[in-house]
Amino acid sequence: MSDRVGICAVAQTPWVQNLWGQRFQGLALGVVEDLRRQTGLGFGEGTGIDATVSVSDDLYDARTISNNALTDVLGAHHGCEEKVAQDGLQALTYGLAMIRSGHAQVVLVVGHCKESQGQSRNQVTHLAFDPFFTRPVGLDFLAAAGLQAQAYMARSGLSARHLAEIVVRARAAGAANPFTPEVTALTEDEVLASPLVADPLRQAHVSPVSDGAVGLILASEDRARALSDTPVWIEGVGSCLDTFFLGDRDLAAPWALQQAAARAYRRAGVSDPTTAFDLVELSDPYAYQQPLWLEGLGLCPEGKGPRFLDGGGAERANVNRSGGVLAGNPVLLGGLVRAAEAALQLMGKAGARQVPNARRALAHGTMGPAGQFHAVAVLERD
Repeated sequence: MSDRVGICAVAQTPWVQNLWGQRFQGLALGVVEDLRRQTGLGFGEGTGIDATVSVSDDLYDARTISNNALTDVLGAHHGCEEKVAQDGLQALTYGLAMIRSGHAQVVLVVGHCKESQGQSRNQVTHLAFDPFFTRPVGLDFLAAAGLQAQAYMARSGLSARHLAEIVVRARAAGAANPFTPEVTALTEDEVLASPLVADPLRQAHVSPVSDGAVGLILASEDRARALSDTPVWIEGVGSCLDTFFLGDRDLAAPWALQQAAARAYRRAGVSDPTTAFDLVELSDPYAYQQPLWLEGLGLCPEGKGPRFLDGGGAERANVNRSGGVLAGNPVLLGGLVRAAEAALQLMGKAGARQVPNARRALAHGTMGPAGQFHAVAVLERD
């Protein structure tokens, strides 16, 4: 049984809005081949990769048992393959559990999603609601986000100007990230003039439809040190699922995130999150969620997210140097991409977006309407 689990390699495709000419198997294959080149690992008994955890969704892939179409790509015909159909950061936790339990020494984690497939991303998320009470009134993730944004803005004083500033910062970071090549910078006036989509949210406040794939190699401590000169250790993880019906939740209070963060911090030995991290990779599919999630993570006091932004807190805390989900990652993979970006930072391989001397990072993922589910991981290098 291994006490420590490390991330040894990271690979991802560019995140673009419509990969109409490429199947998802091809996206995943490119990531797997990149990871194998970095590590020299193969599939099958004695070749290194003991198990695989995939991330996919039947509705986005337009097929049942979506991972069934990936078995050859992921080497599953040689061994174990498990699927996560929630936020992608859960796949990291799954791989961690496989290794910590002694069932595997090296785990391949790969996620893919093509949000551009199908008529509308909103139609997919509409099916997350119950068919009797909330689907008939047209709820989807976007409509739920509009309701949450109204509640949070009323409680915290978050303004349209704050939302514009968040988008401008995310777009500027995304435009400098080679993995989000289609992102263009926006001005505050352009954000404020974008079409209203779910009051008070405008189109620019919402993450763009995005396609791509991402992968990691996880390994026990001795294998991780053999595979990488710069392994990144998974020091703590936590997750929490809030109640199903929106009406049973206080949408302006990130209870599930507070619970998930507390569990991850306890396991990682983090006593003061305001000073613990050199960078934070946050999943923010909607602009208002960035300050709300920062509150839930304990990086600023509850209800003080706008004041934290006004004081330059996001810049000082190095929040989303990659651009975050607002710059364009599929929401399904948001947490896994955040872990990949945080790992690159801690490995010193983040290029122009590198945070100097970064030693500890926080990665966060969310899924479900209005942040129903949250996952948090604390990552650290030697």
